[in-house]
This record gives sequence, structure tokens and C-alpha cells, in this order.
Amino acid sequence: MWSRYKLLSRFLLVVFCAAIIVYFMPHEHNFTYDYAVGKPWKYSQIIAEYDFPIYKSEAQLQAERDSVLHNLKPFFKHDSSVGELQVDNFKRDFSTNLSLLLNHKERLFLTRLLASAYDRGITSQHDYSLVVDSVKAISIVSGGAAQVKGVSTILSPRMAYEMIVRKADSLHLSKEAVARCNLNNYIAPNLVYDSERTALVRKEALSNIVPSHGLVQSGQKIIDRGEIVTDHTMKVLQSLQKETEKRSDNGTEGVLLILGQFLCVLLLLNMFMAYLVLYRSDYARELRSVGLLLSLILLFTVAAQLVQQPTELNVYMVPFAIVPIFIRVFMDSRTAFATTVTIVCICSLSLHSPYEFMLLEIVAGLTAIYSLKELTSRSQLFRTVLLITALTALIKLGYDLSQGFILSTIDPSWYERIAINGVLLLFAYPLMLLFEKLFGFISSVTLVELSNVNTPLLRQMSKEAQGTFNHSMQVANLSAEVAGKIGANVQLVRTAALYHDIGKLQNPAFFTENQSSTNPHDDLPEEQSAQIIIRHVTDGIEMAEKHRLPSVIKECIATHHGRSKAKFFYVNYVNKHPDEPVNEELFTYPGPNPQTKEQAILMMADSTEAASRSLPEKTEASIRDLVSKIIDQQVADGCFSNCPITFQDVATAKEVLVSSLKTIYHARISYPDLEKPKENAENSENKEILKAD
Repeated sequence: MWSRYKLLSRFLLVVFCAAIIVYFMPHEHNFTYDYAVGKPWKYSQIIAEYDFPIYKSEAQLQAERDSVLHNLKPFFKHDSSVGELQVDNFKRDFSTNLSLLLNHKERLFLTRLLASAYDRGITSQHDYSLVVDSVKAISIVSGGAAQVKGVSTILSPRMAYEMIVRKADSLHLSKEAVARCNLNNYIAPNLVYDSERTALVRKEALSNIVPSHGLVQSGQKIIDRGEIVTDHTMKVLQSLQKETEKRSDNGTEGVLLILGQFLCVLLLLNMFMAYLVLYRSDYARELRSVGLLLSLILLFTVAAQLVQQPTELNVYMVPFAIVPIFIRVFMDSRTAFATTVTIVCICSLSLHSPYEFMLLEIVAGLTAIYSLKELTSRSQLFRTVLLITALTALIKLGYDLSQGFILSTIDPSWYERIAINGVLLLFAYPLMLLFEKLFGFISSVTLVELSNVNTPLLRQMSKEAQGTFNHSMQVANLSAEVAGKIGANVQLVRTAALYHDIGKLQNPAFFTENQSSTNPHDDLPEEQSAQIIIRHVTDGIEMAEKHRLPSVIKECIATHHGRSKAKFFYVNYVNKHPDEPVNEELFTYPGPNPQTKEQAILMMADSTEAASRSLPEKTEASIRDLVSKIIDQQVADGCFSNCPITFQDVATAKEVLVSSLKTIYHARISYPDLEKPKENAENSENKEILKAD
């Protein structure tokens, strides 16, 4: 039964994962389509969900702004009193200080030139450089009226002075005399730039620019899959993007979007957890299994969100098929498929073409599950990756053709991304080792590597305890045969059998399979001998930890005798001390009893193989009796009460063990001697007589 604590902890873990996934999901309406003018539309049909204007491009708007600003006539205030005052000052100063420099006629001429400069308009050098020099005309405001004048008539102080000097020279006035008049003292700006009025008019003119030129109505088709993107369609799509981003800025819509994403992700994750609770409760109860599955979901969904910018097509480069590969190797195919569907559904929430994405990724996941029943070599993974890539490309081609595409309009970038995905799938091999270390799982590849008899530990056993090594090899073969018949992990039980007796390396001479003539137990009391025999289990666990063997191997070492007794010494002790109480713990293995099918198979194979060596006559009947007696006693002692093995499995195991042991101990036939023909024998006798003569 599930406790409230376990249910609550699993739910909180799911909520935490959902929150992280939603955090990395886009929190606005994405418009990450990849398109260009003249190229076919790669996505599904787009229908306008609301009315929106067709916006002008930024280049068009900028051109209109530049045109408005170029035709804008800056405003200047005209102050007539400035010119009148300066002309009067010139007349007054001439009559007193300058009378000796020029005659009356020349004085009048200069006065008229100065007045004409003020009539044209004089602005400050700063205003002339900043404003007048960049426009064609200006608006001069005098009183309540405005007059437009070309900038060619406007003068800066320097230009006014140069004009007066130039015209004075044309009348043959002395330049020295004109210079001594200090005309600069009488030239001042009578036009002042009105920045406020000019800015107001500029703002009004820019505001009159219409940012759009048309309207798309709700329900109108914008583009369909396979259609060529035209200039007009490009403008409509860009307008839709701008309108989408504008609407996303609405705070209420943003909150509702996040809430919807969280609800969808939370429901999908809870449905996945419901599958585990209902159909794979062993995984749901084990925290490391839940951790592995949720970590894979979290890793690949977040990766899918991160690669969608600038285009969502990048999501097809994410190697999602790694997930079913890992789970198929570490767990089972049904869980691999359920996890793949969960990841694909979550990732599709933020995509524009979710159905196409789901089709391709589910096909890739199923291909990985079907093609990789058991990973034992790198070549298997390479073949699986090639098959996944090929079938994904084929289903993509079929989908495009079914949607009306022709070969010339199919975008090759899709297949480039599928190829990149295939290359990234090859990283499943090194990543598998990382996940093994993080979550304590073990893959078939690791088991195959450990079963190599050239590993240091097995090589040491073959040298120092050859009998134990041979026994372990036989148990490995027997266990693998049984596991194959009852649906257990063949590679796991084979590898575990090779290491189940490594503890005997500490005292190899105390075990009968390694003895030649003398038996050290003859000089020891039964309880001490039993402790030496029993200690090979704890010694084996210590050696396994020292050599960093996986936990599943250590568990098999601990359970291959369970809580059984060292019966030879136990029976001898009881027979020698019939009236004394017996401390049974001195003769009992530390256990525990087997917890899995593989551990139960190892116990049966180990005990029957060891006992069969002592049979005086190895016939089918004697072997069958021995196997039945040993395994029935183990069942009666409750050795298999805590492991998921059925009576049918036990019966099958008996038959396989009997058949295999009978084959092992089958006596060879005697080969006959070659008899010589009689003629040859007589001839050889005659030759011997002749030689003697």
C-alpha cells in the first residue's frame, strides 16, 4: 500500500519539475517561424484569429519620416527692431566718429546695404549651421503671419558682412575705410529659431504618417503549407508577428498563458506518474527510478525550449531518441514509450506544428525501442542510430508528399537537422555511463564488460582459486539458461554468477573445489569451519566494494545463499552434540534471502551445481532427484518468499537445470581400437622370421 508520505513526496516532486519546465517555456506567443520570400511555407495553415492591420515595413516608415522631415520648414521669429536699432546706431556713430572715413554718398550706400541685409534676414551662426543649412526653406513668423522664404536669401552674420564688403568694393569704396567702420558691430541676428513651434509641427507631421496600408480580417487565410511566400505575404506575416508581440504585452494574457502551460505540464506529468503507480509500481516506489525518469523528462523538455530561438525548427536537432534508448536499456519498453510520449506532448505545447513534431519523434522513439532490445556493443547503438535517422527522414518525406509538396519544393534544411540529430544520438553511449553513476543503474554494456574473464578480479580467481573459477563459470551458464526461459535478465545473472564466490579468494584452500588432497577443516571444530565458509559472503561484498562493482552484483553476492545454513557442518555438529542446544546463527548465512528473479535463479543454480559434483552416479534420475530436493527445500524454507518468482518459474528452472546438468555430466562413449587385417599380420610375421634367419 502507498503511504501518504510517498504519495505526497511524488506529487511535490512532479510539481517541482512542472514549475522548472514552465519557467523555461516561452511566456509570450511565439512567432519563431522560419520563412523567406520565394520559399515554400513549411508549417501548417495560418488563419487570422483577429483583425489586424498590414503594417508598413520599417524601411517604408523611415522613408516617409525622412520625406516629412526633409520638407519641414523650421520656424524663425523675426524681430524688426533689431535691424532698425543697428542701422540707427551706424548712422549716429558715422556722424560723430566715422565722418572722416567716408563721404556722405558712401555713408548712405553702406546704410542701405546694412538695411538690405536685415531685410533678407540674419540668423545666428549656430542656427544657420544647425537648421538653415539642412533645409530648402524656412517659415518666418512676424506678428501673427508666417512667410516662407528660401534659405538662399537668409544670411549668417559672416555672410552679411561679406555681402556688404563685396558690394562696397563694386562701387570702388576703399576696403581699408570700410574695414575701419567695424561693420561687425552693427550686424546682429534678427531671426531667432523657434524650436518649440518647429518641434510641435514636426511631431504633428510625423503623427500623420499612417503605419499601415491595409487590413486582415478575422478568419481570413494568411498562408497554407506549401504555398510560396510572396512580398505581400511576407508583409502580412511580419504584421501578424508585430500584432502578436503587442498583444503579448498585456499582463492578464501573460498570466493566463503561464497558468495554462503549468496546468498542461502538471497534468501530463501526473498522468505519467499514474502509469508508474498502476503498471510499474516497483519503479514508482523506488526513488532512483523516479529520479531517472523525471530527470530525463526535465532535461529534454528544457533543452527543447532553449533551442527554439531563432527558429523552432532547431527542436528537430534535439536527440529525443536517447530517452527510449536509456529507459529500454535500464528498465523496460513500455516505460520507455510512456516517457517518450510524455516528453513529446510537453514539448509540442510551444510549437507551431505540434502534429508533425509528434509524428516524427514518436516514430523515432518506437524505432529505438524496437531495434534495441539489449545493448551489448557499440555497433548495436550505431545500427540503431542509422535506423532511427533513416526512418525519421522517410516519415518526414512521406508527410511532405502527403501534404501536397513536390520534390523541388521540399526544404533540405529539415533533413540536415535530422542528420545532426542522428550524430548527437551517438552521444548516448558515453552519457549512459554518466547516468549509471548518478542513479545506480547498470546497463548491458557494463555487464558485458564485467563478464570479461580478463578483468583483474576474475583473472586472479582463475589463478588462485581455479576450482571456484570453474564452478562460477558453470553456474553462469546454468543461470543464463534458466533466465532465458523464465524472462529474467540473462546478462545480469550471468555476470553476477561469475562474481558470486569472489569472497573465496581470501581462503581458497578451505573450499572443496580448490582442494587436492588435504582438507583444513579436518582439524577444526564444526562451528569454526562453518564461520570460515559463511564468511566468503561478507568477504565477497568487501572485495566487490573495493573493486567498485555495481550494487546489483553486490546484492547477488549477499543473497546467493540467503539465510540458509552451512548444512554439512551444522548436521555434523548436531550429530556430535545431540543433547546440547545449538546456536543456529553460527551456521546461518547473513543473507538476506533473494529479492529478485535473478537472485533466486543464482541461488538455485549455485546450490544444484555444487551438490551435483558429489553425486556418486550422475544419471538423469539422480540429477532430477537432487535438483528437486534442493529447490523444494529452498521453497519450503521460504528463501523465495520475498522475490517475484512464480511456481511456474520454479518448475521451469528445475527442468532447465536437470537438462543442463545431464548434458554436462553425460558420459562419453568408448572409442574402439583399430584392428589390423589378418593378411597384414601374416606378412609381418613372415618378415620377422626372415629377419631372424
